[in-house]
Amino acid sequence: MSAPLFLVDALPATARHTLDGPEGHHAADVQRLRAGETLILADGRGGSATAQVTAVRKGSVDVEIVEREHVPAPDPRLVVVQGIAKGDRGELAVQAMTEIGVDEILPWAAARSVTQWRGDRGARAREKWAATAREAAKQARRPWLPLVGGDPDCSAKQVAARLAAAEAAFVLHEEATEPLTAATLPAAGEIVLVVGPEGGISDAEREAFEAAGATAVRLGREVLRTSTAGVAALSVLSARLGRW
Repeated sequence: MSAPLFLVDALPATARHTLDGPEGHHAADVQRLRAGETLILADGRGGSATAQVTAVRKGSVDVEIVEREHVPAPDPRLVVVQGIAKGDRGELAVQAMTEIGVDEILPWAAARSVTQWRGDRGARAREKWAATAREAAKQARRPWLPLVGGDPDCSAKQVAARLAAAEAAFVLHEEATEPLTAATLPAAGEIVLVVGPEGGISDAEREAFEAAGATAVRLGREVLRTSTAGVAALSVLSARLGRW
């Protein structure tokens, strides 16, 4: 079993370190690590350190670092514009896409999104997505934390602007004829993928995105739910880009 990963604001400069706060509590009181066991400290920006536990106290563990590593940021960068869905569908999508390797997730208030993020509710919902991504990244032992960016209710106009600036942009659509497996991919830069909400992408949104330079693509004959479509597309891209 691989060593558990704990996130820190910055990697310690010295060989000995005390992991405390929420992560220290999780290590000592939830996972119940013991002296001699191994863990990983990561800053979420590519830096990580393998360490051995030397002592355990309530709410904290003392460790000694034995190895350091820095993983370069992935390139091309994979960005998913995720249509806001009702219930826990959005969080399920965020969790799975983080495990697959998404680099950034933009919540999008699509025309057919049943749930709309407004005011304090939108801020709380975005924070929940960010927390979900953080925990999923730890579970997957990811050296880079994905960003959960954009406004809480990012508009179609804002999405179109992001698509126009990307090296490659795709919209998942059940009526598209071009498969994602055959789409031309850049060697570097940003690849932006749009996933609609449960009701799908409207004709007006699709036209606006295509006018911004995006290509409508499909994954197969089946129509996937919003919580699985992005995961499937990222799997295709990860294999084609050599990430897997």
